[in-house]
Amino acid sequence: MAKQTREETGPVAPLQLSVDRSSPVPLYYQLSQQLEAAIENGTLTPGSLLGNEIELANRLGLSRPTVRQAIQALVDKGLLVRRRGVGTQVVHSQVKRPLELSSLYDDLEAAGQRPATRLLVHRTEPADAEVAAALAVPEGSDVLYVERLRSAHGEPMALLRNHLPAGLVDLEGARLETTGLYRLMRGAGITLHSARQSIGARSAAGPEGELLGEPEGAPLLTMERTTYDDTGRAVEFGSHLYRASRYAFEFQLLVRA
Repeated sequence: MAKQTREETGPVAPLQLSVDRSSPVPLYYQLSQQLEAAIENGTLTPGSLLGNEIELANRLGLSRPTVRQAIQALVDKGLLVRRRGVGTQVVHSQVKRPLELSSLYDDLEAAGQRPATRLLVHRTEPADAEVAAALAVPEGSDVLYVERLRSAHGEPMALLRNHLPAGLVDLEGARLETTGLYRLMRGAGITLHSARQSIGARSAAGPEGELLGEPEGAPLLTMERTTYDDTGRAVEFGSHLYRASRYAFEFQLLVRA
């Protein structure tokens, strides 16, 4: 097997990259996959510099267009960024959230992303038709509405909008900025049992794009979820927006015999 190997040394740890010229897998894809794996497993840490395309091509014995294609694939995924006068730099890896009943705060913590929260809205308001149907309460009845901007490493990740039945749990604004909603609900004795969830996508528009640091028309992931406790009572209805460049939902499919 014909392999060429060079060592790419960043500011934190050396990285071994190799390409197999006898493989049917395109060289750019081999390089792209290895770089992505190094970013995901923390070998290439945020802020690490890869150097420019000419340097990478020389170190790996590849053509500049091949290296450029590999880098562009990771730029498109939001894992690398090109900075004028600096070079190609690693940014924080995309958060991959499993499709299970968990909170974004806990998922970010588990991924080592240091979550932070800015509370935008915290009020009681009358339930509209959509919220009333989700929470199984009369339309116009009081519900608690909470809107938060969730960030990681100082970078916006998601805009979270949640409605809860009034009086279900005492949610102080200060506590909502220091921990996750589900953690507070569990701490209040609520057993979260199951949820109904739908995932979609749409374009960023108006203030929400500005809050998330995305330009007008940028793709956003959407998620709506109604969560139930162990008695079957609806305890939360969430309508969330996620930056598609920084976030993905991940799930496993099983083949049915």
